Amino acid sequence: MKEKKNLLRFETELINKGYNLIAGVDEVGRGPLAAGVLAAAVILDPNNPIPGLNDSKQLTEKKRIILAKEIEEKALFYSYGYVDANIIDQINIYQASKLAMLKALSYLKAKPDFILSDAMPLTEQDIPFEAIIKGDSLSASIAAASIIAKVKRDEIMEKFALIYPGYGFEKHKGYPTKLHLEKLCELGPCALHRKTYRPVKDCYLKQMNLEDYL
Repeated sequence: MKEKKNLLRFETELINKGYNLIAGVDEVGRGPLAAGVLAAAVILDPNNPIPGLNDSKQLTEKKRIILAKEIEEKALFYSYGYVDANIIDQINIYQASKLAMLKALSYLKAKPDFILSDAMPLTEQDIPFEAIIKGDSLSASIAAASIIAKVKRDEIMEKFALIYPGYGFEKHKGYPTKLHLEKLCELGPCALHRKTYRPVKDCYLKQMNLEDYL
């Protein structure tokens, strides 16, 4: 029988060292061709555990939505940080992901005394941190952040689908699915698309009849 992971190991060790407000931070949206990257920061209540936390990618959409609501109800604090496609094109997706995380942390109503991040070193701020590889599957705080970030970004993409109809954003959420690539080349890029991403760039050049000059 597979041993059950202890997602509170990092948090328990930090509490035993005297830390009280431990924030988990994660982002979602590195892979899409459209819209921004969104990060969430969560400070869980150690006295009000949330069963079932896991990496958001390992959960069904229905389970994520249920857990997201429970996280919002039970967490001590949570917040979001968003960086749009224009900024991603200017500074690259890695830096944009970091910026979204730093924004989310800055929007927390209480300053954490320790940060657990999903693999991202956050040396720009003055709070001690640990960047954990695959942290969303190893830390409850990071897992909670990954869940509410995913649910929130999906909600945003559904709203964008109403503003930019025809691309199917409500279905693929901006990721490079077959449907999205077909609609991208059929309609051309919209204001949400990341113009430095190759599929978008190729369709943009074709639309502008510039491909023969490059």
